[in-house]
This record gives sequence, C-alpha cells and structure tokens, in this order.
Amino acid sequence: MSWLLNNIVAQRKDRHRADVYRSIMQYEARLGGELFGPIAKGNRREFFCLDERTWVWHEEYTDDTGKRQIVTTRYDIRPGGILKSQGANSYVGLSESEERHFRQAVRLYAQRVGGELHRLATAG
Repeated sequence: MSWLLNNIVAQRKDRHRADVYRSIMQYEARLGGELFGPIAKGNRREFFCLDERTWVWHEEYTDDTGKRQIVTTRYDIRPGGILKSQGANSYVGLSESEERHFRQAVRLYAQRVGGELHRLATAG
C-alpha cells in the first residue's frame, strides 16, 4: 500500500514540475514575442529558446485579405552556423543580415527574459 501512495505522490510531483515548466516556457515565449513591438489584437507572436541550440519564432496574424496566417520558424545553432526552417521546408543558412538580427534578438531576449525571471524569483 505504501508503494502505491509513494507512486501517486511521485506522479503528482512530476505533473506539477511539468506544469511549472510549461508555464515558464509560455511566459518566456510571450515576453520574447513582445521584443519586436506591439502585437495587434487577435494576433499572436512568440520567440523562445526551446533548448541549448534551438530557437523558435511563431506568429499568427490575419493578412490584408482577411485570411489567417500561421508562420513558425525554427533556428538551429550548429558549429558551422545558424540554420533556419519554416514549416516542412528543409534547413537553410541565414544571410548575414538575418544572422545579425537573430543574434540581436537573442541578446534582447536574454536581457528581458532573464531580468523578468530574476525579478519574479526575488519578489515576495
């Protein structure tokens, strides 16, 4: 019986840990999306670090014709450079300008998100 209770408690802790991680990722993604200016009502923009070498830009908006557009760009940082992929397309290298903008966005993200998380952790 004690094994069962311990197993239930462990599963709840794992679920809680996963929920907290998911909430932090969503918060970071929202903050990252705000780095690029205001987001129009009804639109969604996210920019976040998925893991140590993967970044994601996700945007949902309504175009001039009224059609809903969804664009997700994945950036993979590799020893030979930064590659990007959109949708089902294969990876391509960034242009010099794209790489400069990407690096600037990552720096801003680290400052903004790191500062916010530090502020939240020390509030109280």
